[in-house]
Amino acid sequence: MHPRQQWLLVGAASLILLVLMGSRQSQGLFVSPINSATGIGIVPISLAIALGHLFWGLIQPAAGWIADKYGAGRVLVFGILTYALGMALTATVRDAPALIFTLGFLAATGAGAASFSVLLGAVGRRISSEKRGLAAGFINAGSSLGQFIFAPITQSSIDFFGWHKALIGVGVVACCVLPLVYVLRDDPSRLETINTREHSPTLKFLLIDAFSNKSYIFLHLGFMTCGFHIAFLSTHLPGEVALCGQGANVASWSLGIVGLANVVGSLTFGWLTQKFRSKYLLFAMYFSRAVLILLYLIAPKTEITFYLFSVGLGFTWLATVAPTATIVSKLFGTRFLATLFGLTLVSHQLGGFLGAYSGGVAISIQGTYQWIWIIDASLALLAALICLPIQEPQIDRKTSSTTT
Repeated sequence: MHPRQQWLLVGAASLILLVLMGSRQSQGLFVSPINSATGIGIVPISLAIALGHLFWGLIQPAAGWIADKYGAGRVLVFGILTYALGMALTATVRDAPALIFTLGFLAATGAGAASFSVLLGAVGRRISSEKRGLAAGFINAGSSLGQFIFAPITQSSIDFFGWHKALIGVGVVACCVLPLVYVLRDDPSRLETINTREHSPTLKFLLIDAFSNKSYIFLHLGFMTCGFHIAFLSTHLPGEVALCGQGANVASWSLGIVGLANVVGSLTFGWLTQKFRSKYLLFAMYFSRAVLILLYLIAPKTEITFYLFSVGLGFTWLATVAPTATIVSKLFGTRFLATLFGLTLVSHQLGGFLGAYSGGVAISIQGTYQWIWIIDASLALLAALICLPIQEPQIDRKTSSTTT
């Protein structure tokens, strides 16, 4: 494709993530209002959000496989509409089972079907191999910019209109990105051409090959700890801020700053995938998280501390996506990139389930997140070490092929 067309694809994917992921990563701001209005309880609400992280991940490989086989267009339309419906229906809930269905299942499944695996697969198939990491960084930056935009807007909407109307508003805004799907739709004949050109194996044998590859397994394990970290913070950072005597605005701006910092981080690490091995980038990101959490634990819990902490964590927040997707494409090619990267997102969201739910359990039993912070830092250090043994192929930039 012409470079201008390639970046049009990247822009469309980035804008879809800006809205869907940006609004979804601000869900922690609804925890307290929903609990106050319905009396459902922090633990059941945390469970609903935790299950949402899990379902968001579980749908990724299925949505990716359908997109790999039949094209991304219909999958994206289904995902966007389902997410919008789930968010709007959440405004009507009065008990835990209803919340689990609307927010934990419906909205999460929709957001997952229109998320990284399908979008990165749709773009990755049509751009050159040496640009995939940079493109993934730009796409990922959209989700982070969305978090920066949506966090303060969501808090203001809750304050002025109430949490019911704020949720409905999220659903309406999500529908506005539907026209962008036209840019990302796949031509079935192009998919067949790619399959023929790459002489790719069947999905069954590719999965067998993938899960017998230690590097792919290590990638899963590291990404799982990333999910624990992100889900815990996006769900419970507002609660941590409140425990430290700071207001709701500090929580919303902290989440927003995380998103803004990750715009820079996503672009930076996406660009760095062209210069360095992605496994070393992942090591650096996970290790920095462990250090930052330990520094946070000993720091005074002031407004400035939360903002600085958000800048540091935000720089690597979702920047792990580009190096992870780059390693997957180097190991197995692009024919089933959406499926195989989608499977890594299942692991990521399994960690997300544990992070979101354990935070709710900890606060209900101990009244503090202290032990979860320590577990989070330990897992980040473990993730950093797990990345080092990954056998990452190098890209031959003259032929745009991969060599070990």
